[in-house]
Amino acid sequence: MLSLHDLLYRRARGVPVTRLLVVINLVVFLAMLVGGAGLWHSSNSVQLAWGANFGPATQDGEWWRLGTAMFLHFGVIHLGLNLWALWDGGQLVERMYGPVRFTAIYFASGLAGNLLSLVANKGLAISGGASGAIFGIYGALLVFLWLERRNIHPHDFRWFFWGAAGFATASLVLGFLITGIDNAAHIGGFLTGTLGGVLFAPAAEATGHVSHRNRLAAGAALAIAIVALTSQIPAPAYRWSEELLTRKEIREFLRDDRTISQAWQKILDEGKAGKVSFEELAGRIDAAVSDRYEESFEQLSQLPVNPALPSAAMAEKLRDYAEHRLDASRILVEGLRAHNPQQIRDALEMAREPPQSKPDDTGELSDRSVPGKVKR
Repeated sequence: MLSLHDLLYRRARGVPVTRLLVVINLVVFLAMLVGGAGLWHSSNSVQLAWGANFGPATQDGEWWRLGTAMFLHFGVIHLGLNLWALWDGGQLVERMYGPVRFTAIYFASGLAGNLLSLVANKGLAISGGASGAIFGIYGALLVFLWLERRNIHPHDFRWFFWGAAGFATASLVLGFLITGIDNAAHIGGFLTGTLGGVLFAPAAEATGHVSHRNRLAAGAALAIAIVALTSQIPAPAYRWSEELLTRKEIREFLRDDRTISQAWQKILDEGKAGKVSFEELAGRIDAAVSDRYEESFEQLSQLPVNPALPSAAMAEKLRDYAEHRLDASRILVEGLRAHNPQQIRDALEMAREPPQSKPDDTGELSDRSVPGKVKR
């Protein structure tokens, strides 16, 4: 009868993958801090820029987010808890299965957990974190301990098996009770790790041997589950590339609007000073104001027509605003060329009193533009 330490010492002596995973997560978090993330909280825009899992983005050809989301954390507490669990359980599981199989279990669990998260959250949550993969290694840990229960000292078995089972159970229960935790990723990762533990169980003494049939059954169950999950992925409410395009046009319009308004005011000031004729004023307003608002209106009108886009309402307001400014400038040009004082006054009044759709945003859309995030 061996202690768990002796049994694992005979199998392998290093934990290079666990250490590497911890370092990678730390480096990514530090890089995110440099890139604008907060120490205690990161905005949706930062998480999305770094590769968080989000239906409209992931399903818009960015399937790599299922992997990158495993290395993103929303704050130092989130990171610390996950790295503590990874370091504590990863060292054991890596020695149990070996670096290659441990790596396969870790990443398979993380990817499957992210896939289940995508389905369970209907693609409407921004999610990230390593605990889907970490739950997977705890599932594999329980499988190994159970298979080796007759080779491990009873005290060690009870301590490690029931400790790991209690930790996993308590974490899952808390996931149901606390909002903002992606329990779907936890469950998906844990089940994948459990099946992976059977599939990749190392050749052991006779009491812990896993039959070829059981390995095949575990592999088949995992493959069927992945296919079933893939078939249940809901259609995204919108395409992330269209949302990014809309945001880009909004920012460009707001920047151009400030420039056009300044040019308009400068032309009017020169007109009041009597430096240019009405005809010259009309020509300059036509070129520097009307033409540019017409171009902006056309660009905004060519944006994707999808009310589900978070920026759709803002884009619609800006289209109305651009059209209003375009009409006011054209009426002013006509009044100047016709030497019609009343028409000129009406146009200037129209320009000074834009509709309710006048933009008062800076063009940087806030976290309210997309649904809330969940972490794991």
